[in-house]
Amino acid sequence: MSDFLAYALKAIAQIIQPALESVFDETPKEFDSFEDVLKIYEEGIDLPNQDLIDSIVKNIPLEMLKEIFRTDGQKFLKYPVPQVIKEDKTAWRTDEEFAREMLAGLNPVVIQLLQEFPPKSKLDNETYGDQNSTITKSHIEQSLDGLTVEEALEKERLFILDHHDTLIPYLGRINTTGNKVYASRTLLFLKDDGTLKPLVIELSLPHPDGDSFGAVSEVYTPGEGVYDSLWQLAKAYVGVNDSGNHQLISHWLQTHASIEPFVIATNRQLSVLHPVFKLLEPHYRDTMNINAFARQILINGGGIFEITVFPSKYAMEMSSFIYKNHWTFPDQALPAELKKRGMAVEDPEAPHGLRLRIEDYPYAVDGLEVWYAIESWVQDYIPLYYKTDEDVQNDTELQAWWKEVREEGHGDKKSEPWWPKMQTRKELIDSCTNYYTHRRRDVRRQLKPVIGYRPIEGLSGWYSAVKYVEVCEEPISLIEILSTHSSDEVYLGQRDSKEWAAEEEALKAFEKFGEKVKEIEKKIDERNEDETLKNRTGPVKMPYTSLFPTSEGGVTGRGIPNSVSI
Repeated sequence: MSDFLAYALKAIAQIIQPALESVFDETPKEFDSFEDVLKIYEEGIDLPNQDLIDSIVKNIPLEMLKEIFRTDGQKFLKYPVPQVIKEDKTAWRTDEEFAREMLAGLNPVVIQLLQEFPPKSKLDNETYGDQNSTITKSHIEQSLDGLTVEEALEKERLFILDHHDTLIPYLGRINTTGNKVYASRTLLFLKDDGTLKPLVIELSLPHPDGDSFGAVSEVYTPGEGVYDSLWQLAKAYVGVNDSGNHQLISHWLQTHASIEPFVIATNRQLSVLHPVFKLLEPHYRDTMNINAFARQILINGGGIFEITVFPSKYAMEMSSFIYKNHWTFPDQALPAELKKRGMAVEDPEAPHGLRLRIEDYPYAVDGLEVWYAIESWVQDYIPLYYKTDEDVQNDTELQAWWKEVREEGHGDKKSEPWWPKMQTRKELIDSCTNYYTHRRRDVRRQLKPVIGYRPIEGLSGWYSAVKYVEVCEEPISLIEILSTHSSDEVYLGQRDSKEWAAEEEALKAFEKFGEKVKEIEKKIDERNEDETLKNRTGPVKMPYTSLFPTSEGGVTGRGIPNSVSI
């Protein structure tokens, strides 16, 4: 935690001390070009003048200054070069990389199988009018490698990244904050080589006469000249949506927020000697501390989230809306979540009875191996203490724990039929496995450039050609924090103490789990070296290691920490 605070203070110094803005030019809140962005990574910023140093000293604890004002030759506010631009500074802008990141990027948990064409909205028609897609066959059919739209649907070759229905209810209000975003739908085609090809992007705004009049949409396809500029900008708006979804939904809501009731209930209802407490306790390390810290500077009114994530002051309200309307506990399990998105289907001949619809889906391939290893470990552990279903039913501490999780922690959803009843060993095993995996759904340790675009008006009332790109400094600071492992991190398959349990069988079962984790690491390395798996590295030449279980400290783009500690 001490390491984290040092990194955090270094990375948000320009937020807590506005005087630092004078170090920059006449547009202190913006970068004027991509070259300025690269300078932050390659050159850093020279130390400010003495007056600013004195001012900063008054605001930052002395023990932190050594990290902020480096004496080892590293410049003030010099950030690690993002992995996606280390080998090639422009490859991330290609269509191939744009599509690949939906399978192996920062937020690979949104893409889904397209079930019908054109895509239809699930929003209430009376409230929001016609929100169905305006994409037509003529927009995509020439790019389907000889297939018709109907054939592509039947062969399960069409996919969608859908940020439409989640944004439309808030879009009008968001766009009054100074930000300019669009609801988006992106259709993609699965090619014969296993990679995805983006076909079309639809950007939508609420109707100016009111929500009930539906959406005003424009459709963009790859092109040349000015059409290529428009296509690149459309991709940028999709990237902004996906990045915001990652930070607000995948990261904050589905890990930090939804896991907190489990942490509280475990500490309130289970004794430290209880077998389920011993199973889960390592995965609570620093979670409450970091959540409290987040409430002070990240998700508070006017905090970093509102400054950096596009929903601005509506960020927390929007995450609450999505929790209320979309969050369920069973769907946090990776196999269930993949099936819900249509990215996997039950198949008795496939490993673990689950077949991926995109075979080279790095997040799902690696994630399922990790998930099933965790499930196997929990299946070995729980029966050591619960011999029958009656043992589960008669454990008063366990029943009080589960009652508090449901009725207090997630009280507004306590009557939902999908909650496990906690009456059988299978329900206990499934719930603990689910907790293990959904606590770490996001892959936020993978550093990448996050670019925030401001409104550009012009051409047809939508966009003009882009000469300069405006980028907020704060997202770079935030991404550095969220990508950094502390030196004392404990990873999946590891424990702080080797004597965490008195029972030899439990220690042996955990040792078996640790060996399985090491096998997974070897398999990930092997897959990353397989040139036939094009989605493992892509045009940016960055091997997919986000779900590589262990890591050293710092910014590494790998590692599954035991707990939600940042």
